[in-house]
Amino acid sequence: MDVRFVATAFATAFTIIDPIGMIPMTLGATARDLPKRRNQIIDQAVLVAAAIILFMGLVGRLILGYLGITLPAFTIAGGILLFLIAIDMLFARPTGAKRTEAEEREAAQTENPAVFPLAVPMIAGPGTIATVLLLVTLAHGDRLEFVVIALAYAIALFVTWLCMRGSSFLIRVIGTTGIHVVSRLLGIILAALAVQFVLNGLALTPLLRR
Repeated sequence: MDVRFVATAFATAFTIIDPIGMIPMTLGATARDLPKRRNQIIDQAVLVAAAIILFMGLVGRLILGYLGITLPAFTIAGGILLFLIAIDMLFARPTGAKRTEAEEREAAQTENPAVFPLAVPMIAGPGTIATVLLLVTLAHGDRLEFVVIALAYAIALFVTWLCMRGSSFLIRVIGTTGIHVVSRLLGIILAALAVQFVLNGLALTPLLRR
């Protein structure tokens, strides 16, 4: 087994998923939920992200190629979606909020941040999917290296789950005012990250024409 490939797989998985960086995002996305519901959302988010990563690792290139979708296009789309979330956080408004009280109650019952934005695009976003596809390509069909890739992302997701679960304690410590401050600061960071996603996608586009 190539030791350098193992190191690359683990370093890439932890860097791109960024378990510590998921803590403030979890704070912002689940600030209005009770601890039990928050833990359910976190569990669902990690499971959904794991399923997406596994699925894209197995058949991602085939699907994107069949649909004619390039990785730059996928990155730009993820950046736009992330920017919309950032705007909602900056203005302290829940995503998809309704106007009437009845509609707001219905939205509160149906909205689930586990899939969006926690699982996608924060955990299994364009960057994560792109790196998974890259590692699968570098494995050149070696089954043992496929196992290494799966193990690397499984451990990274487990650490991410631990960090996100720890955000519940942090919410109790910093209180409501602290949550509002964190949410707005995170909104600025997310807006910048979203723009960077778009810029990265645009930068890769000319390379596909060569």
